[in-house]
Amino acid sequence: MLKNNYVLTEYENYLCREIADCAYQVHKELGPGLLEKIYEACLCHELRKRDIPFRRQAKLPFLYDGISFDEGMQVDIIVEDLIIVELKAVTTVNPVWEAQVISHLKLAGLHVGFLVNFNVVLIKDGIRRFSSA
Repeated sequence: MLKNNYVLTEYENYLCREIADCAYQVHKELGPGLLEKIYEACLCHELRKRDIPFRRQAKLPFLYDGISFDEGMQVDIIVEDLIIVELKAVTTVNPVWEAQVISHLKLAGLHVGFLVNFNVVLIKDGIRRFSSA
């Protein structure tokens, strides 16, 4: 159960597992040390092979004060308009990026997101899952 008492649907849980597995497949094949855009392209390819709908470099509308805004928020990948996936290929993950994923979830009214850093020896150490509070 998530902090806000929202329970992920079976489909959202399925997508989370698939996203993590796609990241694993890409990292297994390519390893660390490449540019973020390379990992992004390959992760999208893995999602496409599994027939999982996604948008790449997607603008994400958000609500503020009851008004929908269409500018300013862009995410690396949004899967099924349900899950935000932000990608990095860095030595050290900046805590601001983690906060950014959580902020994007709250503003977009979504419940789960990932921050995936491919510049790690073991991809399990590079995958962080977040939920909106």
